[in-house]
Amino acid sequence: MKVIDHIKGAKDTLISFEVLPPLKGKGIEALYKHLDPLMEFKPSYINVTYHRSEHVFKKNTDGSFQKVIIRKRPGTESICAAIMNRYNVDTVPHLICGGFSINDTEDALINLRYLGIDNVLVLRGDAAKNESAFEPEPGGHRYASDLLKQVTNLNAGIYLEDDLKGTQKTDFCIGVAGYPEKHFEAPNMQTDLNFLKAKVDGGADYIVTQMFFDNEKYYAFVKACRDAGITVPIIPGLKPVYSKKQLTILPKTFHIDLPADLSNEILKCKSDEEVEKVGEEWLLHQSRDLKKNGVPVLHYYTLGKPHIVVNVVKNL
Repeated sequence: MKVIDHIKGAKDTLISFEVLPPLKGKGIEALYKHLDPLMEFKPSYINVTYHRSEHVFKKNTDGSFQKVIIRKRPGTESICAAIMNRYNVDTVPHLICGGFSINDTEDALINLRYLGIDNVLVLRGDAAKNESAFEPEPGGHRYASDLLKQVTNLNAGIYLEDDLKGTQKTDFCIGVAGYPEKHFEAPNMQTDLNFLKAKVDGGADYIVTQMFFDNEKYYAFVKACRDAGITVPIIPGLKPVYSKKQLTILPKTFHIDLPADLSNEILKCKSDEEVEKVGEEWLLHQSRDLKKNGVPVLHYYTLGKPHIVVNVVKNL
């Protein structure tokens, strides 16, 4: 079932979770252990995120170096299929530009269709660790809007090989990312909104936001989107804080602000166990306020500490 259909058919705010595939060489049992307690809350769908491959240089015996591509985690197709098989829940694989050619992308989309997965979240993805700015894979997409176009083309039955006859249309529900505090590469919020509207006009069915810790920023973002003519559902992305290190890691990595009230409470903590309690209370307060204001879905980034999310949703 499509995310947009879940939203249209809902009588109350829905719940969804986001998980990361296991590292290559590890079993899927750890992911199941992560998800098992969350399934009590009957999530409408589960997002499966993906991080791009990395390029490393390995030294050969003759002293020369060889460029090697390393994928640290398996593809989302297999993980989504495993989750659907175990829990009978819809999944949303993340589809990124980085590290994939357009042919890789088409193959992935065809595989998803064969598996009965009809949702994708379309993202550009981050720059490679050894690059200062995003560079696409040779023959790949540079922008999420280009990736979106490839998905909508397949939905229209248009494949890369234009001489194919009798092609079947796919039917993917497409999500895109929104940034309540502006994408860090955008020169200003208005430009960022223009790009977002172009993706919605290009076929995106809904928006899911980058994490935020101040609900007023989400509400302001929704209003700005509506004023810009963006009418699709805007799903808030939520994450718990659980360590003092995150006071610097989150702003640096995700280019977001933490409210002074939250950071001040965390700085008073003497241990990360105390930080977890503060983070849990903050996330619960955020969730209650958002639910009261009728958001379509509460989408939790559960990576790292699923038990905090379990406690929050239990108390909603």
